[in-house]
Amino acid sequence: PKNSIPFFFKREYNYKAFIMNGMVLIKVPAGALVSCVLVRRIHVSKRESLWEAYLAKGMSRRSFLKGCVTLTSLMGLSTDMMTKVVEAAETKPLPVVIWLHGHECTGCDESFIRSGAPLASDLVLSSIALEYSHVLSAGCGEPFEEHLETTIKKYHGEYILAVEGAVAAGEHEYTCMSGGHPFSHTLRRVAEGAKAVIAYGTCATAGGIQAAAPNPTESKGIRSFIGSKPYIAVPGCPPIPEVMTGVVMHVALFGTLPPLDGEGRPRQFYGNRIHDTCYRRPFFDAGMFADRFDDAGAKGGWCLYHLGCRGPETYNSCGNLRWYQGLSYPIQSGAPCIGCSNANFWDDAPFSKRLPEYDGIDVDMVGAGLAVATAVGVAAHAGASLVQKKCHEKQLEKEGKQVHE
Repeated sequence: PKNSIPFFFKREYNYKAFIMNGMVLIKVPAGALVSCVLVRRIHVSKRESLWEAYLAKGMSRRSFLKGCVTLTSLMGLSTDMMTKVVEAAETKPLPVVIWLHGHECTGCDESFIRSGAPLASDLVLSSIALEYSHVLSAGCGEPFEEHLETTIKKYHGEYILAVEGAVAAGEHEYTCMSGGHPFSHTLRRVAEGAKAVIAYGTCATAGGIQAAAPNPTESKGIRSFIGSKPYIAVPGCPPIPEVMTGVVMHVALFGTLPPLDGEGRPRQFYGNRIHDTCYRRPFFDAGMFADRFDDAGAKGGWCLYHLGCRGPETYNSCGNLRWYQGLSYPIQSGAPCIGCSNANFWDDAPFSKRLPEYDGIDVDMVGAGLAVATAVGVAAHAGASLVQKKCHEKQLEKEGKQVHE
């Protein structure tokens, strides 16, 4: 039938059916594929809230509240907002999300599914209604494209549009096709009915590697294709997993955009430079730099600025959130930041080439300047101590007490 989805499984295997993305899916053991069955799509009339989704999975109220605490922290909100987060999770239906893919490598999807707080599986199966994604959805082909059209009409003005990848423009727009149409056309059409648009990754925000010189496909970010729709930029190549999940959950729970900077980036995740939170910052301030990847400075954890680190000009949360559930990030692993959340970072290669200056200051002078400042400070402290000592001695003499050297 036209509205059915094909699945393959071996008949003698036990299997389970469950609902996801408005479709009945068949769960089978790994390696099970022989015969094909057609499973008819069903539509769920009522969208659950996050609390109802927890109940349906047999999870306790305690687990639900712990999840709300995690979300509150992840979204960069104060503890005063905890009550509002719980209220929204109890009452608001799960948000419908459509995830489009343009010119990209699916690295943002790979990052997304590695989120640890919340787990991507919990987010997709319990916290949002992900109706369309080339990578994460089970459906494919014409029925899948028809499901996209149905979702656009049914939830017009209500769904969140997530976009991954750059947009090929002009006469080269046919180098990126989606569902038989240029991606630029699909993006404009789907964005028209969205209540908010999230650009995941530097490809979506600024064109990414496709837009690197000479940019043969005239690729660019999505912002000029979505009109005046509310827009959130989540740059990075790829973005940090918890940043991706935190942004979509903020829009889902509150129905509003998080506080943004001038480029549309969430302030709670892009409010500080990596340099500001880097654990190697004291070495920068002391003028202690590694000059080779195998020298004593590199082995001693010194600043990687001379090896091309872009931390002083890059805004992101790498130093705070880190990757793989807080395990590490490039600088901690001995690699300089390449500024992957900056607009045209691919054109900044070679990445091991040092920046000429930082905020107008030649960093080669930082160490010398600090040495002079330190000497001046020590001298001033010694002078102040001497004056204080003389005053104390005079006071003792006035009181007729003996002065001890």
